[in-house]
Amino acid sequence: MENSIIADNLKKLGISFANLPKPGGSYVAVNIRGNIAYVAIQFPIRDGHFYHIGELGKEVTTEQGYEAARMATTNVLGQIDRFVGFDRLVGLNHADICYRAAKDWEEAPRVADGASDLFLEVLGDMGKHTRAIFGVDKLPRGFCMSLTTSFTISNK
Repeated sequence: MENSIIADNLKKLGISFANLPKPGGSYVAVNIRGNIAYVAIQFPIRDGHFYHIGELGKEVTTEQGYEAARMATTNVLGQIDRFVGFDRLVGLNHADICYRAAKDWEEAPRVADGASDLFLEVLGDMGKHTRAIFGVDKLPRGFCMSLTTSFTISNK
């Protein structure tokens, strides 16, 4: 898929990458090793504001969790755009989604679909990936979910 198709998909979805989050510690947003780009943990942050704070199934609904995953995915795509460029993208390899939830909440795959769906909407076949979903006790700032990814890139 060409960069212009990705750009068209982003425009159709109303996605822009202004004010991307910066790393919150001693690490980089994207680390390239060979032809793999690893994107550091991303959260539902937009324009410096934190969204979807709390536990899924308690303070945060499943649909809000789905939107949180889409927001974190937007940040992943923005980091790729900034540090790699969509013209070098071969495809998404894998996504790790961590979430915080109430003990009886069991809809993690639906929240993770927020990330998976957006990757496919923007990247088409290059967005096909594997994923893992992990329930965790805590996430920074009380976020309900986080997302880390790896991409194969060309060595242009």
